[in-house]
Amino acid sequence: MKRGIVLKLFLLTTGLCMFILAFIFMGQTVFFKQFYVHKKVGDVQAALQAYQQDYLKRAGDAQAVSRMEQDFYQKYNTWVTELDARGNLKNTDDFYMEVSLDRSDDTPALSHQTIAIPLYSVMNVEDFSQDNPFLETWVNTGGRIAIEGLLMQNQLVAQRMGRSGSQLREEGRLENHQMVNKEYEVVPRFENPVKYHEKYPSVLVTGTIAKVQTPEGAGVARYTNHLFLDRVKAFQADLLYGDYDHNVNANQIMDFKENNVNYKIFVDRFEDPDGNPAYIFAMTSLQPVNEAAEVMKDYYVYVVIATLLLVLLASFYYSRRIARPLLRINRTTQKMAGLDFSEKIPIMTKDEIGDLSRNINELSERLHSHISRLEQDIEKEKQLEHTRKEFIAGVSHELKTPLSVIKSCISILKDGVAGHKKEYYFAAMEQEVDRMDLLIVDMLELAKYESGTYKLKVDSFPIDTVIERICEKLALEMANKRLHLHTRLAAVEVVANQHRIEQVITNLVTNAIRYSPEAESISISAIDEGEFVKVCVENTGVHIQAEQLEKIWDRFYRGEPSRKRSTGGTGLGLAIAKKILDLHQAAYGVTNTEAGVLFFFTLPKKV
Repeated sequence: MKRGIVLKLFLLTTGLCMFILAFIFMGQTVFFKQFYVHKKVGDVQAALQAYQQDYLKRAGDAQAVSRMEQDFYQKYNTWVTELDARGNLKNTDDFYMEVSLDRSDDTPALSHQTIAIPLYSVMNVEDFSQDNPFLETWVNTGGRIAIEGLLMQNQLVAQRMGRSGSQLREEGRLENHQMVNKEYEVVPRFENPVKYHEKYPSVLVTGTIAKVQTPEGAGVARYTNHLFLDRVKAFQADLLYGDYDHNVNANQIMDFKENNVNYKIFVDRFEDPDGNPAYIFAMTSLQPVNEAAEVMKDYYVYVVIATLLLVLLASFYYSRRIARPLLRINRTTQKMAGLDFSEKIPIMTKDEIGDLSRNINELSERLHSHISRLEQDIEKEKQLEHTRKEFIAGVSHELKTPLSVIKSCISILKDGVAGHKKEYYFAAMEQEVDRMDLLIVDMLELAKYESGTYKLKVDSFPIDTVIERICEKLALEMANKRLHLHTRLAAVEVVANQHRIEQVITNLVTNAIRYSPEAESISISAIDEGEFVKVCVENTGVHIQAEQLEKIWDRFYRGEPSRKRSTGGTGLGLAIAKKILDLHQAAYGVTNTEAGVLFFFTLPKKV
């Protein structure tokens, strides 16, 4: 059996390690790149949303925006910039050219206008540090220039620039390559092939260079990322030629590949503080994931060797420890034999030892449960037997006296002695029968509450009205003993069973009347204590011994060792009140005061 378990553990360990290797390989080749791209895209999208909010707050501060772009690249390794409605970079007042246009009959809207052309769209910033004969004419203000471009909403978007119209098709011209390359592409979504330059004809204007502004210092760095600027110009070409449909989705993600490196391009459309359309354009490289994947492949050989060594060591380790569960089972069963069920066998495997451990644990739990239940049943039986004996003794004591009185009265009437007191003896027997009837009713009432099947229905009612009604009902009994009644009742509603609470208050007040000496006082109060109402019944002139306070709620207990019946009652009133309050889950108690005894209980107030 040990040999089978060792073999099974060896095969399981080997299979698990091979599965892990296969999972790692599959994850690296299939899921790792996708996970990285998905995570990267999600992070950049969330960051762009925050960037957009910050940009709207600082749109007027070009330096602050520049710092934001730099910080965004350092944090997310993503280039980001802002474009206007025509796809031009914003904040390019450090790299542009002003041209005063000549009069033109073809483009009267541009005649004698001064336009600003962003130079990044037609040239590289490094060209100013090289010998460029065309640029020499720009440096000298007043040089002539010819511009060909698209007329969009009476604004010129430059495609080509040269010193004359003839040079626009020759070497030495400057041009926006993305716009120029798109000219001769076929426009999609048309049945008949139409090229862009046929659908969007260009215009030619001439003019004089009025001003050339080139960046200096740190400002040059913004225009040195030619790959990013090239994608910006490609987006501008799509935007101006109508290939970018911002109505489909305000936030778009595009794929781009250059030199075998994949990139993700993000375009978020929004409105700038002036209410004009604008775009946040971002571009991030996915090259790190490709490099990481290549590096991971080199480690596969080392991982396989290390895993095989781990398999051998793990198999040896399990073979040495295979007997340990058996020793643990033996130790646990010895404790079970001594009725100690505190220790459980940990189930570490699903083989025969695991099944045996599980069965022993279940046996231990069942034995412990049955033995505990048996002990509880024995204890309950002892308590029940004690209660039964006490109950029988109490009932026997309570019924013995009225039966004796009735028997004596019957004997006297039967013998004909004192015939003139016949009515007196009949009244005495009737009184004793009434007492026995009341005792039986109270016993049945108490048994009903103790049965555990009684369902209590609650509602809201005014506690002050209930107490006043009870006081009126018991006023005659108080008057017979010349007792003084004091009430302090808050006009609030409580949530309880009105009939049963009336029974509790009646029992408490009756108890107070019964045990109060003549000419003493009874105080009844209903106090508002926030979420609860506290009902108190206090009678003066008598105290209960401290050792009897807990027994006062017991059945047939009247606070008198001799259990005299001269005070009346069945001895079950407080026991019934206790059960009713327990059913209400109410707090209650009894305590001695300076003047007498105070019974109290609380009920929840109606919200």
